Amino acid sequence: MTHTPAPLVMTCGEPAGIGPELAVAARQRLGRNVPFVWLGDPRHLPAGTAMAVVESPAAAHDVPADLLPVLPHSFAAPATPGLADPANARGVIEVIARAVNLVQQGEASAIVTAPINKKALKDGAGFAFPGHTEFLAHLAGDVPVVMMLASDMLRVVPATIHIPLADVPQALTPALLEQVIRVTHAGLIRSFGIAAPRIAVAGLNPHAGEGGAMGGEDEAVIRPVVERLRAAGFDLRGPLPADTMFHARARESYDAAICAYHDQALIPIKTLDFDGGVNVTLGLPFIRTSPDHGTAFDIAGKGVALPDSLVAACRMAWKMAMSGRR
Repeated sequence: MTHTPAPLVMTCGEPAGIGPELAVAARQRLGRNVPFVWLGDPRHLPAGTAMAVVESPAAAHDVPADLLPVLPHSFAAPATPGLADPANARGVIEVIARAVNLVQQGEASAIVTAPINKKALKDGAGFAFPGHTEFLAHLAGDVPVVMMLASDMLRVVPATIHIPLADVPQALTPALLEQVIRVTHAGLIRSFGIAAPRIAVAGLNPHAGEGGAMGGEDEAVIRPVVERLRAAGFDLRGPLPADTMFHARARESYDAAICAYHDQALIPIKTLDFDGGVNVTLGLPFIRTSPDHGTAFDIAGKGVALPDSLVAACRMAWKMAMSGRR
């Protein structure tokens, strides 16, 4: 007999962003094929949303496909699309923590997180974390994690994430790079079922430094780490010139690319698959995916936001849950 996992739990994200309307659209697209419960304040959903209020994620299995299963969490204030209210910052943070508790207790099989607005959380609740990923790592016990962006066309991992470009050379230390490679390697095995992962490591500088002519970090920092881990049995290549890593033939040669900084990783995947890219956090003791976009305050509440990335995040999380991966 095939075991059916507990439903996913989808966090509401920033109530004034596109998260609530995309949750409704995702339910319409997925129906009961990918069961999830939306965790948030029902007042923040679009007017007229057909919903079923439930007391636990398990109840989502029995909710008709035309209703959104809602696990209510009270917030301090209503939401105005496009305008973040500092009064709701604490509620956003509480929902994330509650979702982690649900998945740790086995009541949900995975977490799908809608986008948050870090400035709104900092202004309203003193949020001290650079982003969602770091907060989830803290809730999981300060475990080392990496942010992977994944689609059917490409998987990329930025070694440094939300920092100024000028700070990247100092932040990209041998210890950090080794940790990112190790977590990525383990995550490809555990979460994607790739028995022997092939990993490509991008150089920091143009032409991967061209032997030191365009910067010394590639030879002094990246290459020694790659060679040391390759000697330990990892299937690694690099440092490679980033400008030749992402065409179709090159992508066939690796299972994931590790990049030196945020845009080096996100530009190629957003170019190749803007609506289908999924954020997967590797290293957590549970499954977490999210859409590869932000709160989009400029279009919130207008009914034009596409649910494709959120739908892809739900499908990927459910596939991992069904296979017993994390």
